[in-house]
Amino acid sequence: MKNKFKRCLQNFTAVFFLLLFMSGVTTASDIDTWDKTFEKSDKVIHEKVTYPNRFGITISADMYLPKTIDKSKKYPAIIVGTPYGGVKEQGAGIYAQEMAKRGFVAIAFDESFNGESSGWPRRVSSPDIFVEDFSAGVDFIGTRPFVDRDKIGVIGLCGSGGFAVTAAQVDLRIKAIATVSMYDMSRVNRYGWKDSMTDEKRSEILTELGNQRWKDFEKGTPELAPSFPDKPAKSIPKGLDPITSEFFEYYAMERGHHPNSIGAFTKTSNLSFMNFPLMNYIKSISPRPLLFIMGENAHSRYFTEDAYKMAAEPKELYIVPKARHIDLYDRVDMIPWKKLNDFFTKALK
Repeated sequence: MKNKFKRCLQNFTAVFFLLLFMSGVTTASDIDTWDKTFEKSDKVIHEKVTYPNRFGITISADMYLPKTIDKSKKYPAIIVGTPYGGVKEQGAGIYAQEMAKRGFVAIAFDESFNGESSGWPRRVSSPDIFVEDFSAGVDFIGTRPFVDRDKIGVIGLCGSGGFAVTAAQVDLRIKAIATVSMYDMSRVNRYGWKDSMTDEKRSEILTELGNQRWKDFEKGTPELAPSFPDKPAKSIPKGLDPITSEFFEYYAMERGHHPNSIGAFTKTSNLSFMNFPLMNYIKSISPRPLLFIMGENAHSRYFTEDAYKMAAEPKELYIVPKARHIDLYDRVDMIPWKKLNDFFTKALK
């Protein structure tokens, strides 16, 4: 009788924790584990949460609340997307934590197939699904009883800048959009760096990716593009081009290295980006406000400058003096917090 009761208790416990995971409720051990590349602020409350997107993929996110939050009241909220290839434990988490310190409810999330989010096969990159992941964040944050669902904004870092803009083109629940060091991943894949790809080169790449699909099918698993080292490197390898060298500095060295972020996606993921323009309808975001932030010395400036030209008012372009592309991931002394705070405070009032 005792063994039967013990087995029932074990089964109940297993089901209970499974339901906790599926519903997005957090356990104490989840909250107490700090796995970020930055220090935790004593001015916030941190919780690990999960929620589904419309494709049935479970999104893993870190939610940051102001330490002084009164859950009987309603607060404005910010959803932060990671740099392309990054995870929520890096730069996106810094932004979410800092915005929570300023009175916002904020989440930083892992895109589908990556980080701690579900989805198989791993390391898939999809413009459609990554855009959907922002709207899934709106679903989740807008149903928290302490969030004002009419006051939700988004911040997209690097590649997520393009995904955030695209989500806002159709998701009118997003009331304000900020991009930081934005990359248009569809544009760079289809047209090459600074639109230098020839039609012949594109045809060659498409042929290679078509053949890669046969290889992946026969092997049963997709092949990944080259990745960064599993452990932090001590120095930048010689011979890297300036852009790769800059990303290596962040993702592969102590500065931003995280085991869940290896900077590699499945090779055939590029096919979707070459066939999926991200910002064709950016003008339709108006009259909701757009804030574009970029570094003065960012190699990616042209993505932001061109998106700013395409967008309708109200819009603002803010240039951070002397900042490179990656500096706006984690250099808290360079990131324009006051500008972000003022922008969202006004837009979400």
